[in-house]
Amino acid sequence: SNYTSEQPTLSDTENLDSLLQELNSLIGLKTVKKELNNLINLVKIRRLREEMGLKTPDMSLHLVFSGNPGTGKTTVARLLAEIYHQLGVVSKGQFVEVDRAGLVEGYVGQTAQKTSKVCDEAMGGILFIDEAYTLTKSDGQDFGQEAVDTLLKRMEDNRADFIVIVAGYTEEMKEFIDSNPGLKSRFNKFIEFPDYNGDEMYKIYDLMCCSQDYVLTQDASRFVKDYLYNMTLEGEENFANAREVRNYFERCVERQASRIVTSDNIDANKLTTLCIEDVKE
Repeated sequence: SNYTSEQPTLSDTENLDSLLQELNSLIGLKTVKKELNNLINLVKIRRLREEMGLKTPDMSLHLVFSGNPGTGKTTVARLLAEIYHQLGVVSKGQFVEVDRAGLVEGYVGQTAQKTSKVCDEAMGGILFIDEAYTLTKSDGQDFGQEAVDTLLKRMEDNRADFIVIVAGYTEEMKEFIDSNPGLKSRFNKFIEFPDYNGDEMYKIYDLMCCSQDYVLTQDASRFVKDYLYNMTLEGEENFANAREVRNYFERCVERQASRIVTSDNIDANKLTTLCIEDVKE
């Protein structure tokens, strides 16, 4: 009998609980978590109603993730793919990420093929289209529209086992969805990813330190806090949030390496400490 050879797996509920815990322990994103938890609860209840033969309200599980870069959209989408899989919304739960270049070709007819192939890969899981608004923004002969039409057709034909999440800047995504009645009817749920505040940016920096064995001295820590806080205040138009933190962290690590490389007896303490001169810029 082959059923005994199956690897013991976590029960679905344990698995789901640990995924939800992971979602809810992400830094910041309070409103995002609230909306997704509501959505997940709705899916659970729908499933119970279905099992009891009750009518289930029509609902779209396709989503628009809007907000600036580096606000956790891809991270959350990836988690949601697994959550949707555990909830039985999709059968396989794989996560396929593309942008315009992954869907569009420069010749008539080729875009439809390319987009269709990507949809095939994502069947049973989640297709995540980053900067989706670029599909409809351009002049002259454009194959982006062909990609959109192909996508909508596939969403219609395979609606039982295929979820699409489109993501990008808030204003651009609103325009993108409004540009096409087909998109408007299928993507009616927007989840807005806010910029991180100074406190959250510091937590992200701190998490990077912890996960890579670095420790800040007290004055370095104070400097980083202020530096990131000011960064969020200045928040230029295309402020890249967690990506800004990552780049800054990498610069600090580089400065530390150059500072200690020539010193005598480099011990673990030296290797892990980030001082004020490493973080200053």
